[in-house]
Amino acid sequence: MGIKTDPTEHFPKPKNDLIIRAALGQEVERPPCWIMRQAGRYLPEYHEVKNGRDFFETCRDAEIASEITIQPIRRYKNLIDAAIIFSDILVIPQAMGMKVEMLEGKGPHFPEPMRTVEDAEKVLNYHVDVLHELDWAFKALTMTRNKLDGEVPLFGFVGGPYTLLTYMVEGGGSKLFRFVKEWINKRPELSHKILDKITTVSIEFLAQQVVAGAQILQVFESWGGELGSEDFDEFSLPYLQRISKELPLRLKELGIKNKIPLTIFSKNSWYALDKLCDSGYDTVGLDWSWDPKEAVKINNGRVNLQGNLDPGVIYGSKEVITKKVERMIKGFGGGKKNYIVNFGHGTHPFMDPEQIRWFLEECHRVGSA
Repeated sequence: MGIKTDPTEHFPKPKNDLIIRAALGQEVERPPCWIMRQAGRYLPEYHEVKNGRDFFETCRDAEIASEITIQPIRRYKNLIDAAIIFSDILVIPQAMGMKVEMLEGKGPHFPEPMRTVEDAEKVLNYHVDVLHELDWAFKALTMTRNKLDGEVPLFGFVGGPYTLLTYMVEGGGSKLFRFVKEWINKRPELSHKILDKITTVSIEFLAQQVVAGAQILQVFESWGGELGSEDFDEFSLPYLQRISKELPLRLKELGIKNKIPLTIFSKNSWYALDKLCDSGYDTVGLDWSWDPKEAVKINNGRVNLQGNLDPGVIYGSKEVITKKVERMIKGFGGGKKNYIVNFGHGTHPFMDPEQIRWFLEECHRVGSA
């Protein structure tokens, strides 16, 4: 039996692999920079290309999704060290048979959320063919990887299992999280069955994103902080650990030879940082509520940390941005090892692109010092 060929060998070789080296724990010349939601509504060119199309229609058009992904790389040439594919975490519920809409000004909406045992059975019994259901996502990744031509590495991503369960049950965003809290407390066994299926689908989706061209991956457990510590240990952490443990095995089966760095970002999960640093991920993303020095102390060199500027700082003066960047990078130890620059959450639609340019330039200046 011959040696399996790596399906990614034909892609352009990286010209800037700074973020890959940093994510693998190597010492680097400066901390790499990228921003969550860096491709999106704050950029005028995004609105020109989207041209009034529905959000998910935009995601499913490989040419348009690819163009939007590359826009910040083009605008901030040599300032951003990674692209992240233009998509959404809710493509997994869609692949599992649920309808999801993106309402302008309101966000995601599930017309038929999962509220009964019968609803859950439909989801559990739905056969998910990841390659077929999410074919458009893989096309966009492959096209983007080739268009980037090695300029920067390309991120793929997925939503954390508990976060996806939350959306599936709540039917959209929430302030009270009434329905999902009722769900996990009334139906813990059924909750685990659904979380297990979401995790299985997510692992395959992440693995196939790598085959399609992704070079680094992130898991967004956006609602992790809505759980108490004990519930986080039951309904979130085990499934995040399953991803970090089983994904490398699946990648090996698919013939991927290089290690693919994996990041976990669990927003507002302040009580879980120590556990997340031991959860099998290469990088742990931090929201802006963290004092960098305190996070570094808890991490104690185990993994890389990513973040964590409050996005709202971008509304301040250039002097304020500079001061906060200096404080952040210094707090993370100077950034030459175990650190990746990012916001503590995503960009806002109202941000001035030139303020973000200043932020990136200052990150380069301070990080290279």
